[in-house]
Amino acid sequence: MNNNLNELQELLGYEYKNKELLSQALTHSSYANEHQLGKNGSNERLEFLGDAVLELVSSEFFYGVYPDKPEGELTKIRASFVCEPALADCAKNIKLSKFLKLGKGEEHTGGRMRPSIISDAFEALIGSIYLDGGFANAKEVILKFILNEYENKVFFYDSKTILQEVIQSQDSKTVEYALLSEEGPDHLKKFVVAVKIDGKTIGMGEGVSKKSAEQAAAYEALKKLGKIEECI
Repeated sequence: MNNNLNELQELLGYEYKNKELLSQALTHSSYANEHQLGKNGSNERLEFLGDAVLELVSSEFFYGVYPDKPEGELTKIRASFVCEPALADCAKNIKLSKFLKLGKGEEHTGGRMRPSIISDAFEALIGSIYLDGGFANAKEVILKFILNEYENKVFFYDSKTILQEVIQSQDSKTVEYALLSEEGPDHLKKFVVAVKIDGKTIGMGEGVSKKSAEQAAAYEALKKLGKIEECI
C-alpha cells in the first residue's frame, strides 16, 4: 500500500504529513466492515467534510468567474461541477479508482468503477487534504483537478435540458434518444445512445446508465451545433 500511496501523492502533487488520513480517504465502508474497522474506519466522515470544502471553493470560484450571473444560475453551474458523474470523471486524472480499498463483495460486483463510490472517495480525499494541510492545499487540488478548464467541462446533469431549450427555440424540431447498444453484466453495464433531431443523428454518447449515455449524447450534439457557450 505504501507504493500506491506514494504514487497517488505524486499524481495529486501533494505529500501528506499524516499518511493515515490518505489511507482512510480511500477506504470504502465495505472494506471497513469486512476488516472490522468500526463505523469511523471508512471514508464517510471525510467525505462529509470534503463535500463542504468543495462547495465553498466552487462557490467562491464561480462567484468570481461569473460576476453578472444571478444566484440561481450560479447554483446550477456549481451543481454540474460537483455532481457524482462529474467528480467521477475528474477522478480519472489521478487514477483514483485504482487506489480504492474495497470489500471483496464490492470488488466482485464492479464497485471500483462505480461513479458513486469514486466520487465519494474524491470528496473524502479533499476532506483528508483539508485536515492534513489546511484549506489552501485542499483548494489547490480542487482548482487543479475539478475546476480546471471549466470553460470546456461537460455539464453532465443538464445537457439534455439545454439541448431541448435550443431545439425548442427553433421551428418545430423534435429531439429523440435511441439506445444503440447495451453491453456487459448487470453490475457493469455500458450503454450507447444516439440523439436525433428531426430523425437525423446529431450526437452519440456512452455511459454506465442509459441516462448518463443520453447526457453524453446531448453534450456532443451541443458541441456540433456550436452551442457549448450556452452551457457555461
